[in-house]
Amino acid sequence: MGMGMNNPLQLKSLNHISLICRSVEKSLHFYQYVLGFFPIRRPGSFDDAWLFGYGIGIHLLQSEDPESMPKISEINPKDNHISFQCESMAMVEKKLKGGEEGAVDGDSLY
Repeated sequence: MGMGMNNPLQLKSLNHISLICRSVEKSLHFYQYVLGFFPIRRPGSFDDAWLFGYGIGIHLLQSEDPESMPKISEINPKDNHISFQCESMAMVEKKLKGGEEGAVDGDSLY
């Protein structure tokens, strides 16, 4: 995109998103081993982790009060979220539900 009305700030791309987590350790495992992101080194002075994959960065931040965070038992498409395109939604669902070799542990979904 060039200058002008369509891009007045001359933005180039999304750099990263930040997510506050109940557990950075568990979230790091999920994003790394389930979704395929890889950890990167970034400056940080608090309990956090940085990951990169699929052209975007994710900054995981430890909640200061994890017990006060709402417990999510099902996905709400109207809530904050990130979304990925995939080649086979049926394969992804099967893997996440444990019906395929290399299935994801259901406790990893949060």
